[in-house]
Amino acid sequence: MKSIRNAIYEGADQRSSLIDLEIPDNYNGKLLLFAHGYMGFKDWGAWNLMQAHFSKLGYAFCKFNFSHNGGTIINGIDFPDLEAFSRNTYSYEVLDLLAVLDHLEKELNPLPEIHLIGHSRGGGIVLLCAQDHRVRSIITLAAISSISKRFSDQKMIEQWEAEGIRYHRNQRTLQDMPHRFEQVLDFRKNADQLNIQKACQQLQKPTLIIHGAQDTSVPVSEGEDLSEWLNSSLQLIPDTDHVFGAKQPWTNDELPAKLLEACHLIERFLA
Repeated sequence: MKSIRNAIYEGADQRSSLIDLEIPDNYNGKLLLFAHGYMGFKDWGAWNLMQAHFSKLGYAFCKFNFSHNGGTIINGIDFPDLEAFSRNTYSYEVLDLLAVLDHLEKELNPLPEIHLIGHSRGGGIVLLCAQDHRVRSIITLAAISSISKRFSDQKMIEQWEAEGIRYHRNQRTLQDMPHRFEQVLDFRKNADQLNIQKACQQLQKPTLIIHGAQDTSVPVSEGEDLSEWLNSSLQLIPDTDHVFGAKQPWTNDELPAKLLEACHLIERFLA
């Protein structure tokens, strides 16, 4: 088995961040590349157990921290660098994912069959990168369907612009997470490239859309949007939330039952 943990790749704005890669002894030539969500990181909750689950089945697995997620190369868990977090944009995250694909292309010869998995905001990012020629298929877990919806409250936007920065309370770490108004300006500048609906409607690759039926963070209606645009059925997992029963930290040695159910859906899709 080849297992690399907390290696370094260069992401957006030449900022270094962390990446994991595991290739099992029973490697089947397929690699799952996982993108975490908003206020997330590669080692959040049960993502390591999801990696182990697929490694046992013969899949290589790669996960990484977005370059401006608030982590550092010294500490990739939680958010020690709020200045970097404040400068994050959706465009940066697209550039990060493409940089990780470049990193893998340099590290692996031959390049494996790559399947993208994205959770929440990361689900939107993988859809925006899905046309890349190195990508075989796309799997989303509780993915957002629109970036513009995140900027639809005009009163909030006006206050944000006037103050230059906006804070969102992280209820777990009790940090006030800063967002510079440049995030809105970046979206306005790159709205066409960051249009998830357009990306979906142009996509001709296999897709799997999974959503928790009791998701209160990203409503099921966004999964329904993706299903319509991709002409792909929505796989609803009943009685579960945005993170499929996981939490940070996850101290159990086994996957949450609902996340395991999602993994089984992914297995059948890949087969």
